Amino acid sequence: MQLSVIIVNYNVRAFLENALISVEKALVGVEAEVFVVDNASSDGSVEMVRRKFPSVRLIANQVNNGFGAANNQAMRDAQGEYLLLLNPDTIVQEDTIRTMIDYMQGHAEVGLAGCKILNSDGTLQLACRRSFPTPWIALTRIVGLSTLFPRSPVFNKYNLAYLDPDASYEVDAVSGSFMFVRRSVYAAIGGFDEQFFMYGEDLDWCYRVKQGGWSVAYVHSTQIIHYKGQSARRSDVDEVTLFYNAMRIFVGKYFRRGPLTDIMLRAGIGGRQWMAFAGKSIRPLRAPLLDLMCIDAALLVGEYIWFGEIFRFPAYAYPVILTVPGLAIIMAMHSLGVYTTRKLSISRTLSGVVVGYVVISALTFFFKQYGFSRMVVLISGAISLFALPGWRLLVRKLGHSAERHPRGLFGRRTLIVGSDTSGQAVLRKLRARIDDGYDVVGFIDADMKRVGDRVSGVEILGSIDNIGKVIAEQKVSEVIFSTDVLSYSDILAVISRGRMRNVNYRLVPNSLEVIIGKTHIDVLDDLPLVHIEYNIDRMFHRTVKRLFDLVISLPAMIFLSPFGAPHREDSASTGFFQNARLFLPKVVKGEWSLVGPPVKIPSGDGRVPAAYLGKPGLTGLVQINSHDELSDEETEKYNLYYAKNQSLMLDLEILLKSIVLSLKH
Repeated sequence: MQLSVIIVNYNVRAFLENALISVEKALVGVEAEVFVVDNASSDGSVEMVRRKFPSVRLIANQVNNGFGAANNQAMRDAQGEYLLLLNPDTIVQEDTIRTMIDYMQGHAEVGLAGCKILNSDGTLQLACRRSFPTPWIALTRIVGLSTLFPRSPVFNKYNLAYLDPDASYEVDAVSGSFMFVRRSVYAAIGGFDEQFFMYGEDLDWCYRVKQGGWSVAYVHSTQIIHYKGQSARRSDVDEVTLFYNAMRIFVGKYFRRGPLTDIMLRAGIGGRQWMAFAGKSIRPLRAPLLDLMCIDAALLVGEYIWFGEIFRFPAYAYPVILTVPGLAIIMAMHSLGVYTTRKLSISRTLSGVVVGYVVISALTFFFKQYGFSRMVVLISGAISLFALPGWRLLVRKLGHSAERHPRGLFGRRTLIVGSDTSGQAVLRKLRARIDDGYDVVGFIDADMKRVGDRVSGVEILGSIDNIGKVIAEQKVSEVIFSTDVLSYSDILAVISRGRMRNVNYRLVPNSLEVIIGKTHIDVLDDLPLVHIEYNIDRMFHRTVKRLFDLVISLPAMIFLSPFGAPHREDSASTGFFQNARLFLPKVVKGEWSLVGPPVKIPSGDGRVPAAYLGKPGLTGLVQINSHDELSDEETEKYNLYYAKNQSLMLDLEILLKSIVLSLKH
């Protein structure tokens, strides 16, 4: 037998399934066996492997013994001439395994090899070729010299960033996510050192390979994608502690050069561990702290604008002035999800600032000893309305945020690669998952023959050859590949060419059940809609909605009246502003609402009665997506989603998007 593929899995079922599919394609023509060692997953991984991959040799552990121990379990039973240790959150090209076998057969001195590994955005994953952390190399990383001089062979030898990634050569170590090793080497040096639970065992193994007289090689001629850290995210282990403990074990095993060196290295590792803990703890507080600074600065600027000087108020008041208003606004934004699920949402930030300043105004009424100037509050509020959303908009524009793009109606601009049956199925499922925030702007086809055609109401904008240009022109942030359309080699080639575009490249496996991305998985399968009561029918929501309708529609009637009266009452054939002029009186009377389902709702057996979906709306989810040629089923899903999730924020977002779309057209 030529090859034994070993995959250790922990709670990454969707990634594992995709990895196994890619391995099956890469093993065509290769005599091989595939092991999956599951470390007590609770996400249905074991059941999935048994059901969908019956030929895989499954080892289902009852406890999580760690990465190294699990690999050792399979290596003891493996029969292949070569062993491939592969992470479950990877995708291999169709040529990867054959390329690695050919390389090993042509380089007898190489005992272990790795290939080029890409991040999901197409950039090189630095860990795919490394040096051992000798005392000097460890010191340069600990004190930050490797960051200051990333291309220096003296100060950044660990990541070898000064070497060409498009060449093959000998290195000290490769990544544990892809390790191609001769079985004879394993027989001579043994498996992983099991005192490494996770992290460090790959460095240790490479070190022992070199001590045994073989070389370790980096092979550039094939590549994989590695969605790094997925298992760690789904576990309750402290990865920071594990990583630095692994560094201590490795340094202790191989680089003890005396008491002074040992003390310096241990102190350095401990210091970096403390810094990592501190950074991890402070990270969630960065946005609130920046907001607090902006709010305090706005108050001081407002004071200066109105009085011509700062610190005019009594000294006793400033501890309260510089804390309570900021906390009120931060609490308002937190309640709207600005610091959790909607971290870069502009509309929710604006709403939080408005609510916060309403609370501040109310507090000054009750605590008159702090009510020094309402004009200062008004001026600072206006400044905050620009400053707090402003820095979030800047972060989004610069693309420096590592957070996922916000969900919502102003969703992530998305391309679907593949306009055939599977691509259209992806489109339908994205439309069904309304709250996932995908705004599909077009298809990418295999070639240019059908560019300009429309499929299911969505235009084919380009081919895989000019996808980079389409991404730039359409300001795309998400590219979704259907794996039925392109080979994994073609997908990785596209991703590699498009690196550094601040784009999330995501895959839909053949099952069409999930979308796999670098930080999360979105479930595509339809879920049962079992709700006893919809928001649209709750008294609180109905009252707020009615007030919102009146507050907006009365001034709007006055504003729109000089622009002429409409001549038709066909809401399907007129624009938003024409509809507004015609139907705003009905909104004022309470017969219609600003936001709601369309007048004509699909009817028939099994459909939800219109009475449960709310009053007809000038605009709504269906209306703003009407250009997508929605089916009756898709229309009903939009209406149901709105009825269940109706809120003031949702109405405001729909209304804003309707206005934006009308202005564009």
